[in-house]
This record gives sequence, C-alpha cells and structure tokens, in this order.
Amino acid sequence: MRRILALAAAAALAATPAVAQTPDPLGLPPITLPPALDRVLRDYEAAWKAGDGRRLSGLFTEDGFSLHNGALPNRGRAAIAAELTGPGGDLLLRAFAYATSDTVGYIVGGYRYPNTRGPGGKFLLALRKGPDGRWLIAADMDNSGGR
Repeated sequence: MRRILALAAAAALAATPAVAQTPDPLGLPPITLPPALDRVLRDYEAAWKAGDGRRLSGLFTEDGFSLHNGALPNRGRAAIAAELTGPGGDLLLRAFAYATSDTVGYIVGGYRYPNTRGPGGKFLLALRKGPDGRWLIAADMDNSGGR
C-alpha cells in the first residue's frame, strides 16, 4: 500500500506543469480520462447516488481505504460499504489529472453537487489494477467542500 501511495505522490509531482487557475467553480479545467478510468468515476457516482454501499465498496480493492474529510479512516470493503447508509445525492466527479504505470495509478479531481456553492471538494484516488484487469480504488482521500 505504501508503494502505491508513494508512486502516486511521485507521479503527481513529476506530472505536467502547473495549470493556471480558471474561473471554473472547481478551479481547474476538467480533462478527459481513458474509458477504463472514467468508468471508476461514473460507477462511483451511480453507487453514491443510489446509496448502495455494497456496490460502492466493490469499486475498491479488498484492503482499500476510504479517507474522508472529518471522518475516521475506513479500511476494507465491509467498512466502506457500511459508511454509505443512504442516498448520497447527485455527486458530480471530474478529473484534473491522472497517470497509470503497469498496475498502479491515480486520479486527481474535484467534486460537486448540483446545489454546491463555492469551490466544491477535491479528491485523490490511488488505483490498483485488479486480477481481472479492472482498475480498483486502493485509497480514496477527499477534502470536502460545501453542499
């Protein structure tokens, strides 16, 4: 796990040069992800909206982490599933940057709800490719914004 987070941090620092801030409400312009990575975000949105903790936890590795702002860490699918207890609303996720290398990667992005005022929240997903070749979330860390 440390290797994944260290790789994600190193890749983030070595990635493309800084992009100027824009008048966009999330601060940075969105990018288009490859379909396999975009699927992670769209599946996350759908599970969150439905309040389906079991479906959401299935997007994580067995030993994955959920590190949400203002909450204790959750580790493992059972704990992540229990964290989502009801419909979470129309979550809108978008990416600002990403990288992959072999079986690890990351997505840096922002999130909002339709009625969010202000800049919204930010997230970092550390990813690991599962045995079936599908990208799974090894760690989900967010910095909350207003709803």
